[in-house]
Amino acid sequence: MSEERIPVLIVAGEASGDLHAAKLVKEMNAAGNFAFFGSAGEKMRAEGVEPTVHADGLSIVGLLEIGQALPMFWSVYKKLIAEAERREAKLAILVDFPDFNMKLAKALKKRGLTVVYYISPQLWAWRKYRIKTIRNYVDLVISILPFEKDWYAKNGVDHVEYVGNPLATEVHSSVSKDQFCRKHLLDPTRPIISLLPGSRTSEISRILPELIKTAIAMQSERQDLQFIGALPKGKLAKIGKLDWPRSAWLHWVEGETYDALNASDAAAITSGTATLEAGIIGTPMAIVYKTSAINYKLLRPLIDVEHFGLINLIAGKRVAAELIQDDFTPESLSAELFRMLEPSINTSVRGELAAAVDKLGHGGASKRAADAILGLIEE
Repeated sequence: MSEERIPVLIVAGEASGDLHAAKLVKEMNAAGNFAFFGSAGEKMRAEGVEPTVHADGLSIVGLLEIGQALPMFWSVYKKLIAEAERREAKLAILVDFPDFNMKLAKALKKRGLTVVYYISPQLWAWRKYRIKTIRNYVDLVISILPFEKDWYAKNGVDHVEYVGNPLATEVHSSVSKDQFCRKHLLDPTRPIISLLPGSRTSEISRILPELIKTAIAMQSERQDLQFIGALPKGKLAKIGKLDWPRSAWLHWVEGETYDALNASDAAAITSGTATLEAGIIGTPMAIVYKTSAINYKLLRPLIDVEHFGLINLIAGKRVAAELIQDDFTPESLSAELFRMLEPSINTSVRGELAAAVDKLGHGGASKRAADAILGLIEE
């Protein structure tokens, strides 16, 4: 490869995409001489990606909310295309974030760029018609879920590479359960339940109050229970207006989600990547989600998938209960978490989670993704 740095546009828009993209950039930089630029979150910027735009504010959920943000997305779209043209980039790597990146793929391909889609859009779940965009405007799809390559093949797309899941060996606690409990004044001999309300502020504001109500109800029934509210870094201050308590049995942590899950006997987790992370750690869980009534009414008919939770999709069965929208109440969640605390059920679920996680591979996914892209560059 020449000494001149190869300009590469890379675009992520959510926290999980930022994490995966950063690991991919690290592997590619170890093997070649690249100048990455584009839509970059904190982790991508730490790996040297020059931010044409900052991805931190792009993660928005809900049709109405997205509609209100359309002018902002249009501005980001134009900036990225203009910068790719200015730098004469020949390669674009689009990471997850499908509602934005699928449109961007089409525009970039029409301008002559080679387009790689890393972390396949979940077309198998909803809006399958978008497979036409993949077929016509994406040169390589890199999948991190084991069932996707076969699904694409059945639908006439063969330029798909499954590399394993980057999280399979990278999600782990940095401290032991005893160390975590000492740090946060928890009793390791008493049951611990983690509450994960999501990473988006809109999710947290809607889901966290229900999780807190659940914790209060459960603790009033069993005073030995301890709860951990696990939030991403910087979110605790942003939810100060919510009516949430501080008490001897409800503890709040930021940026310590893996450690909290590792120390927990069970967890209530907002549907998303966190369900997979909890599965890798081995924490029995209930999966929850709630959006506005109008969003749910508009979006639910578009979703064509047997399970919402990623860990359930990978397992091919309902390992974790899914309490979605009206099924998500303090009563239903309390009942499921109490069930998860029963020793025989807890042990059985941990075994099922381990079997599902085994399908994700055993490390090296980011390097294999980088190798696939390097091979495409050489071609």
